[in-house]
Amino acid sequence: MKSSLSGGTLPVVGTAVFALLALPAFAQNAPPPSPVGVVEMHQQAVPRTITVPGRAIAAEETLVRPRVNGIITRILYQAGRPITAGTPMFEIEPAVYEAAVVQAQSNVASADAGVRQAQSAFDRAQRLVGSGTTQADVENAQATLDQALASYAVAESTLTLAQLELGWTTVVAPIDGMASVSEVSVGDLVSAAQASGLATVTTLDPIEVDLYGPAVRLQQLQSQIDSSRTGVLRDLQATLTLEDGRAYETAGQFVAPGFSVSTTTGTIETRFSFENPDFLLLPGMFVRGQVVFGEQQGFLVTQTAATRDRQGNLTVWVVENGTAVQRAVTDAGVWQHHWIITDGLSEGDQLIVDGTTMLAPGAAVTPVPVTIDDAGLIHDASAPAGGN
Repeated sequence: MKSSLSGGTLPVVGTAVFALLALPAFAQNAPPPSPVGVVEMHQQAVPRTITVPGRAIAAEETLVRPRVNGIITRILYQAGRPITAGTPMFEIEPAVYEAAVVQAQSNVASADAGVRQAQSAFDRAQRLVGSGTTQADVENAQATLDQALASYAVAESTLTLAQLELGWTTVVAPIDGMASVSEVSVGDLVSAAQASGLATVTTLDPIEVDLYGPAVRLQQLQSQIDSSRTGVLRDLQATLTLEDGRAYETAGQFVAPGFSVSTTTGTIETRFSFENPDFLLLPGMFVRGQVVFGEQQGFLVTQTAATRDRQGNLTVWVVENGTAVQRAVTDAGVWQHHWIITDGLSEGDQLIVDGTTMLAPGAAVTPVPVTIDDAGLIHDASAPAGGN
């Protein structure tokens, strides 16, 4: 009987002892909470922006054309240099036009003499009316005077035209800008009716940029502006990113909206004007523009802390009760390398920005406050300023 009882109780006691001894071992194998860098979320006013492609357009560009016929005798400017309106650029042989001015001046002098003679005859006829001169003689003298005055007017206009043509033998810049390489050489024959120009003058400062956005998006933008009263189209400002990725320092001012939609791309253009003292922008250059049209409330989330899946859903990690929780959020675009989050986050949430690689939902974590600098680098918030 004893052996039976002892045989029945020993295995039970042994199992219980084994279980008790095993508990500390499992507890020792449980992973400790993972430290993660967190940033406390606070809602703030963020500029409303849209990013669209664009292309630089010369504010003014004109072909320099001859207004008279002749041989080019001198080229008076240097290509590639700034030039002001009225600066001489080409000289056309003036001899023919100088002779025309002299001839026109002679005709004016002759017509003036004819006017003085006709005026004297008319005055004399008026004085002698009734004493040897009839009224018919006065009327004839009046007609002769009128013809002389008309001839003088024709001679004066011919002289004016001759002087203008002589002046046009010096071809000047019509606008301020940069002068291109000459399209003609000394000795070339040019004419007032030719289709080609002698050179091109282009205004580069300021320069204008056409930004192209989908027409539907522009309608939505205008609807948001009207409903939120964040501004009007004439108050729009734009910034640019150049083709090499550099940010263009000067903001552009709104010039005019487009009034037609492209039948091939469905886009509408909006024109902005930019100061361009260093000529970084050149006509025809492609750029990327960011248009600012008021403000909106949202949370700024650094782009490295968010993940977008194949369906386009954006998610972030936050700390809740010491564990990592993944949340779906809604964005309203980007601002300076941050997502603008309008839904999915609350004031004071601890956003995980560092240590998200191996996170799993419900994992125990230890939040460590960090900061993010303008370059996107993460720093311990407790580290002294300038520390590594």
